[in-house]
Amino acid sequence: MEGNFGCVLDALPAMVWSALPDGRMEFVNRRWSDYTGEQFDETAPRRWQASIHPDDLPPLLQRFQSAPGSNETHARVRGNDGQYRSFLFRMDAIIDGAGQAAKWCGISLPVEDVRENERRRPEELPRESESRSHQILESIPGLVAIFRPNGELESVNRQIMDYFGKTFDELKNWGTSDAVHPEDLPRCVEAFSNAIASGDTFEFECRSRRFDGVYRWFQSRGSPLKNSNGQVLFWYNLLTDVDERKRAEEALRNSEYKLRQIVEAVPVVVWSAAPTGRLTHVNRRLLDYSGMRFDEFMRRGWEETYMHPADMNDASERYRRSIESGTSYEVVLRLRRADGEFRWHRTFCEPLRDQEGRIIQWYGLSIDIDEAKKAEDQLRRSEAFLAEGQRLSLTGTLSWRIDADEIRWSEELYRIFEFELGTPITLERIGSRVHPDDLPMLGDMIERARNRGEDFEYEHRLQMPNGTVKHLHLVARATRDEDGSLEYIGAAQDITQRKSSEEALSKARSDLAHVARITSLGALTASIAHEVNQPLSGIITNANTGLRMLSADPPNVEGARETVRRTLRDGGRAADVIERLRALFSRKTTVTEPIDLNEVIREVLALSSNELQKNRAIVRLDFSDDLPLVQGDRVQLQQVILNLTRNAAEAMAARDDNPNLMVISTKRAKDNRVQLSVQDSGHGFDPQTAGRLFEAFYTTKGDGMGIGLAVSRTIIEGHRGSLWATLNDGPGATFSFVIPGIEELRAP
Repeated sequence: MEGNFGCVLDALPAMVWSALPDGRMEFVNRRWSDYTGEQFDETAPRRWQASIHPDDLPPLLQRFQSAPGSNETHARVRGNDGQYRSFLFRMDAIIDGAGQAAKWCGISLPVEDVRENERRRPEELPRESESRSHQILESIPGLVAIFRPNGELESVNRQIMDYFGKTFDELKNWGTSDAVHPEDLPRCVEAFSNAIASGDTFEFECRSRRFDGVYRWFQSRGSPLKNSNGQVLFWYNLLTDVDERKRAEEALRNSEYKLRQIVEAVPVVVWSAAPTGRLTHVNRRLLDYSGMRFDEFMRRGWEETYMHPADMNDASERYRRSIESGTSYEVVLRLRRADGEFRWHRTFCEPLRDQEGRIIQWYGLSIDIDEAKKAEDQLRRSEAFLAEGQRLSLTGTLSWRIDADEIRWSEELYRIFEFELGTPITLERIGSRVHPDDLPMLGDMIERARNRGEDFEYEHRLQMPNGTVKHLHLVARATRDEDGSLEYIGAAQDITQRKSSEEALSKARSDLAHVARITSLGALTASIAHEVNQPLSGIITNANTGLRMLSADPPNVEGARETVRRTLRDGGRAADVIERLRALFSRKTTVTEPIDLNEVIREVLALSSNELQKNRAIVRLDFSDDLPLVQGDRVQLQQVILNLTRNAAEAMAARDDNPNLMVISTKRAKDNRVQLSVQDSGHGFDPQTAGRLFEAFYTTKGDGMGIGLAVSRTIIEGHRGSLWATLNDGPGATFSFVIPGIEELRAP
């Protein structure tokens, strides 16, 4: 219907226009363009002023800035022939919400026509007006009605009768018929009656019934035609179909309602401000959060009552700069809750601009980030603790994405490799720091990581540019992301100091073990002499027997040969005893080999049999038949078993009330480990001192040195095992150790 309304205005026999108070023209009808010869251009809304006589333009513009109400003045307008003619400008204001003139709507009539009408007799005017009005009304493609000064319907155009489906006489009674919706009729009658009584223009919207019974929304605008004395001659009423607009407005209201509901429901603080920065609206959540009413919040101001004092100056200054510059605003600050607690918020503010780029409103929101801010602070502290922990433990962390060879290091790892922080890390750069002898190991590690995608653990050396060597222990775990890409997360520790300490400790242990073996020499001398004496006696006896057999007539060669074999056997036995003795008390380097623990026990019992007999010890063996081999140093394990059997024998020798029974047993323990136990029936030990049994230089024997058990535990732990002692249910104690079998050692 918007186009129909334009046609109506173009058809009116006068220049119709609308203008803003600042003199910018919003609309002119075709009559204006035809007369002035100037086409209206919305991009140049002040061009129309060039058609007004320079002497008349200032007073005319001053009228636009006057108080709202009906207004009229005279001004000369230049026609398309270049001649100025005097026109009567009649205008009325459209009022905004503040009671000010939002725009002026007017009509301009040639002064000669106005004077001619005034000169004519009143009785001539209706007849001429009727003829002219009828022609105009019928040519207007809209709904137009003309009323007499008393409100009686004078005439309507054909379009009105077509729409309503009523005759002219029926339409005269529009105030009591169904032409207007019953809900709107009282309001429309009241507005029309007030206008008739006051002589002012009227405008209202109502639903009008179409011929088919459908009600559509129309805007009804009425303006009086007055003579120079202000007397109303006729009322002109234009009905504009605004049904689509009303539906759009209703949809817009619903949309605005839903939007407002959303704004009130979103879990953030939402607010708006005028172009000056003054708050105009806050949502319910802000009021609930602050514990204030809207009027109280607006009156007290949000800076001093809402912000943390420490954040107020900076936040307010940033807000002021944003308002002045028209730029976005963002700040992190603490806002006071109703209970007095300040919580961290991130506040954003953006300007809304019109088509000309002017700011018409500011919209902002504040998001509660208190938990995230505290978590961020906690994360920052954790990262600082982690960095300090890595520095103290000489441990750096790393990640390695296999598909892209993307490697990331922590700061500590840069320090260990002595690379400048931030230097891009590649496998080639890592290889430049690896010790030349360990480069094959690095290559093997990379190859296994790429192809197998399994966890790995390596120790290798680094060689720094100054020639110093570092030892590095690397552990990495394989992970895969959602796409299945392989990535290793690992840690690398500088173990150079630990390696040096281990070497020093190993040497000290070796020296201590040597001392322990020497201290056992005196106790074993008699047993060794006994063991050696037996094969020597056998050699002598066999030698004499052989001589007699060879001296016989005839010589007993076969018997002598057998005697020689026995002599060789006894000589081998003596050599074995001496070899074990030399190994036990020499300072040889540790050599590991597969060992049958049952066999080692027998060797130790052979060496210490004389001492066991002296202590009246009765030895009972309880060996497992399916015992796996162990990987270890035979001499060191002999030393441990010798120490445990000697201690058991001496503990039992101090008692006379029990048989001196010693049980030496072996069995397969959990996870393919091997356990050896030596059980005695001696006096046991004090449970309160059990924790000190394996301390160096602690002894329960009057003539003991307190190093035997300490050295034994060190040896067993060096074999990745453990040594412990328990009291028996009866008399005595049991000392046991467990070490891994070879199969377990080979397991990954």
